[in-house]
Amino acid sequence: MRPFTGSYTLDDVQFLLKPISVEDTPVHIKEALIQSGKKHYSEMLSHESLPADDYVALFHEAMALNQERVAEHLLILAKQMIATRPEGITLVSLARAGTPVGVLLKQVLKRYFNTEAAHYSVSIIRDVGLDTNALRFILQHHTPQSLVFVDGWTGKGVIARQLADSLADFALSDSVNIPADLYVLTDLSGSAAVAASCEDYLIPSSVLNSTVSGLVSRSVYDPHSADAADFHGCVYYQQFTEQDLSGYFIETMLDCVERVWRSGTFEAQTINRPQLQTISQNLLHNLAAQYGISHANYIKPGIGEATRVLLRREAQRLLLRDLTAEATRHLRWLAESKSIPVTVCADLPYQAVALIKEINS
Repeated sequence: MRPFTGSYTLDDVQFLLKPISVEDTPVHIKEALIQSGKKHYSEMLSHESLPADDYVALFHEAMALNQERVAEHLLILAKQMIATRPEGITLVSLARAGTPVGVLLKQVLKRYFNTEAAHYSVSIIRDVGLDTNALRFILQHHTPQSLVFVDGWTGKGVIARQLADSLADFALSDSVNIPADLYVLTDLSGSAAVAASCEDYLIPSSVLNSTVSGLVSRSVYDPHSADAADFHGCVYYQQFTEQDLSGYFIETMLDCVERVWRSGTFEAQTINRPQLQTISQNLLHNLAAQYGISHANYIKPGIGEATRVLLRREAQRLLLRDLTAEATRHLRWLAESKSIPVTVCADLPYQAVALIKEINS
């Protein structure tokens, strides 16, 4: 088992993932297999194609619109890490949405808080859990109390709960207690331990797939073929090198962080987690009743989660709070390109919610 860096450098991250080849599964077939229970979503990848030029333009618009807010939140999160991990920090980002955030935090901690932090990116999969081989690898080099788990955002809180469950199991199996604290830029569901914000805003890296995440796919885990000693798998899209925006995203964001740091205007929000949890649960209950949805897994709240659905799943419908919001332009583009109905719900607590099409209902 050897870590690799994707299109990043060793100074950015070590992916504790095993590059493998995976046969493409068309989205409609993947959806049917997932919903029938014949295969877990983590066992399959659909073909990832390069985004169209006009869609990439929407990524650049998202950068112009929100890079300053992300920069503020990175500085806030780094400051909170220093406060909660005074004896040292080991960044463990959750692949893949957490990876660009972890890369940025590593640099922010070094440049502005005089703190060197190792950064690993590991797999965590709903219903499967955290990659324990990756965890054991990290613990050969770092103390359990230094680990800081990083993601971009929370949606319903599924990954935060999976992280807590995985670490509880790990404490039993390996007799090592690791704090199950998830750190995110924005916490919609009130399920993160530490967050800079609870706004549903457009984090630019959520717009793209591998071309903003080191050319690495989401993690893959096939229990029938996995070596018990291996890391979870991934596909490395080296053929997309010329279109890779991973480095551009990091450098542009770090330039923005420098400007925000000089201005001195970044303050943590007050986050009412119980209230956020109530809002999240009420939304899931109401939408399930309104649209006849059988399982909360088919409801994906927030811009980040809605984007994942429209990029990788079979969507039934896209719900938007405001049909003209700049933050959801890319979602409207994706919905139009895939003929997905869009419904305006002015009372949504988030800017967007995607509903997955139920095939085997």
